[in-house]
Amino acid sequence: MLKNCIYLDNNATTKVDSDVVEVMLPYLTDYYANPSSMHTFGGQLGKDVKVAREQVAALLGADESEIVFTSCGTEGDNAAIRAALLAQPEKRHIITSQVEHPAVLNVCKQLETQGYQVTYLSVNKQGQIDLNELEAALTGNTALVTVMYANNETGTIFPIEEIGARVKEYGAIFHVDAVQAVGKIPLNMKTSTIDMLTISGHKIHAPKGIGALYIRRGVRFRPLLIGGHQERGRRAGTENVPGIIALGKAAELEMFHLEDATKRERKLRDYLEQSLLAKIPDCAVNGDVKNRLPNTSNIGFKYIEGEAILLLLNKHGICASSGSACTSGSLEPSHVLRAMGLPYTTLHGSIRFSLCRYTTEAEIEQVIAVMPEIVEKLRALSPFKNDDAGWLQQQEHTLVNR
Repeated sequence: MLKNCIYLDNNATTKVDSDVVEVMLPYLTDYYANPSSMHTFGGQLGKDVKVAREQVAALLGADESEIVFTSCGTEGDNAAIRAALLAQPEKRHIITSQVEHPAVLNVCKQLETQGYQVTYLSVNKQGQIDLNELEAALTGNTALVTVMYANNETGTIFPIEEIGARVKEYGAIFHVDAVQAVGKIPLNMKTSTIDMLTISGHKIHAPKGIGALYIRRGVRFRPLLIGGHQERGRRAGTENVPGIIALGKAAELEMFHLEDATKRERKLRDYLEQSLLAKIPDCAVNGDVKNRLPNTSNIGFKYIEGEAILLLLNKHGICASSGSACTSGSLEPSHVLRAMGLPYTTLHGSIRFSLCRYTTEAEIEQVIAVMPEIVEKLRALSPFKNDDAGWLQQQEHTLVNR
């Protein structure tokens, strides 16, 4: 079952590339020295870490001195947000969006309890922010604007450089969570307005437990983790050498595959969407279909529950998602889709399919083959088909009684 599953949940995590595993393994066995040690053994590992840093920097179009290794995207987001505020203690205003990952939203909510003012930008039905709303929110008191490059649920890509240009006019720091974007669209920090940018290894076929934070040269940075001198004093703690080596190799592979993989993933994604929309009535794609990641499809199926769809897909060995894996423990509808103003008839039945370079046409064909039957079966059990008012009343009753 696990070996033969059709895995379309790559925005949650990805399979570790076999080449990445091969490169990483010796650093779990033979090459075990501390890279900060003065002896030759440690010094060689220090050189290997530097090579990996250069590989990550190349993927981002950055200089290797601007890369700080972290444990994950959440740490990177936390470190960037808190560093921006510590660097500007006189400023007490933050701007973010309503559709951010919990690693950003929950930090902002906590900061509100500490006296910071947070503006949560709204999004339209395509999941895009209004640049005029951003402009109106910016003031001389704004310390930080923190938004994602691409949404993890819908794939919608924000106009990052346009946002950054406005942020720079007000002297605020601009942080971008690019966890979903890296490896899927080209990035070039040398020409970007971004001050800090977060990435996570397990989204680009590296293992879990390793990430990186880009910090533009000249941006004042106060570390989140205090201790030793590692990472040029910007992130204390003995380096996760196997993870760093793995992330470096994964970054190299992403650069190599980027153009061909994105074309192929977009073609398969579009084929999946067009086929499902043609075969299944009362469904629609959620998000900005013109500006989104090439691998991501979020489709809303009216009058049925997404959890029920996922359970039946799972019986066919198909892995998908109803939203972010970091909020999957909640039965509440996706905060992203709610912010987009989707009707309840669609909101509860939205499924995310996220592809990668390992996804095959045969796998997509299998999903197309089983989805119409799954939706038909679930709708047959629902007394609310073609009854928007009845469905809405049922969902409101369910939410009240949870």
